Amino acid sequence: MPANSTRDRPDEKKRALHAGSGLAPLTFVEHALCPLDMTAGMAEGLSHEVSFEYTDRNRNRKTAYATVAAPFGLSPHDELYLYGLLALTLAQPEPTEEFSATPHWCLRQLGIVDTGRQQQGTRYRQFRDAIRRLSGVIYQSNGFYDPHRGEHRDVAFGLLGYSLPADPASSRAWQFVWNRQFFQIAESIRGSFIFDLLTYRRLSPAARRLFLLLQKIFHRMDESPAFDLKHLAVNTLGFSDSLATKSLRQKLLRVATELLKEEIIALPEGAESVVELITKRSKGVYAVRFRRGAYFDREPRSAACVESPLRDPLGQIGLEAQTIDRVLRQFKPQLLQQWSDITLAAVEQKRIRTSPQAFFMHHVREAAEKRTTPPDWWRELRKKEFEQNPDERRTDRPTVQDDGFEQYIRKEGREAFQNVMTRIFEGLCESGQSEPEARRNAAYTARMNLRRQYRKDHPERAGDGPVSLGRMMEQRWGNQ
Repeated sequence: MPANSTRDRPDEKKRALHAGSGLAPLTFVEHALCPLDMTAGMAEGLSHEVSFEYTDRNRNRKTAYATVAAPFGLSPHDELYLYGLLALTLAQPEPTEEFSATPHWCLRQLGIVDTGRQQQGTRYRQFRDAIRRLSGVIYQSNGFYDPHRGEHRDVAFGLLGYSLPADPASSRAWQFVWNRQFFQIAESIRGSFIFDLLTYRRLSPAARRLFLLLQKIFHRMDESPAFDLKHLAVNTLGFSDSLATKSLRQKLLRVATELLKEEIIALPEGAESVVELITKRSKGVYAVRFRRGAYFDREPRSAACVESPLRDPLGQIGLEAQTIDRVLRQFKPQLLQQWSDITLAAVEQKRIRTSPQAFFMHHVREAAEKRTTPPDWWRELRKKEFEQNPDERRTDRPTVQDDGFEQYIRKEGREAFQNVMTRIFEGLCESGQSEPEARRNAAYTARMNLRRQYRKDHPERAGDGPVSLGRMMEQRWGNQ
């Protein structure tokens, strides 16, 4: 097949999520969600701005922009948990925006759980920290591809919320609640952009991002377009734009070497090293092109089905394997999840006098016949756990005090701030956020957007110093 030929799209109906799958929204693979530099990415109050190109319906090339506001920072390693957890949610027989599972089950399905107790504790903390950071993310783009509607749109949405047991030693499941708009986008692509987590995990963060981009391209083409080297390295992979072109070139060559070793890319005929993938266009300007590797021609490895996340909590209650199989067939997953959580919470709070197995089986049968409802104490417990979600406390997080910027917002920049905030606010409301939450998130994101531009325009007036974002919000929205 010629190098630039177009491939037939595979039959997407035959593709299914399985254990070891990852799932990424198509636009997310076009640009970096955060810097690769952990020092910059993990700083609280992160605002990451990137550009990317796409082709519109009339086959015209367009440039779009995206901003990722992350009050608690964001690590490139968090993408593994995001894409893996999204795939696990949509692999369920009846996926919904609410997904519950124990952390051990999640990490086992993602293939990153360790055998040692000490290592498991570390893995659980890393998972918890990653979910906390992801829960604060607000994503905004003026060219996001919405597969549900089949067009590029101006969007603003969060990713997920969560509710975890306050006690880290609890055996109860963790609950994840996906943003409605984000979940609909993910549902629309679950048959068309699935990737292998085993390969993904072996790669460095920069190579992971390039792997996903190339999988999207090689799905149809044998050769990628010629990328501008600096744009690819900075906007797509997340390297710092302060690095010299020479340094970016060396880093990209190391990434290409990783992908070559995995046979994700192949060298052109007659080429001897990845250096020959890069061509010089003019002084300081380079282009890079990648060729499809043998990795994409292999038969998919045999993949196990995703086991039910209910097996862990049902096992913790004390049900035997045969009984678990039977109740999974007999009762709806939502009912089993609810009453397994009630039972484990009752055990931890010493609220039951019978055996946990008897308590669970009695109440799940009664609930299936609509003869009982969850107890009030459990509802109160769940309410408290949701209130402990850091996403609900975002206005108390520190941000940067900049007196010049504050004055700008109050005077000449007030109209621009209002316009940006209103647009984001409307998008967040449409995605299902409550008005108070959408207003807080929109104000935060608008401020981060305008602050970056303000500092570029007025570098001599930028100042530092911590201040509570909640205090800023009170000053501006307390009377509304």
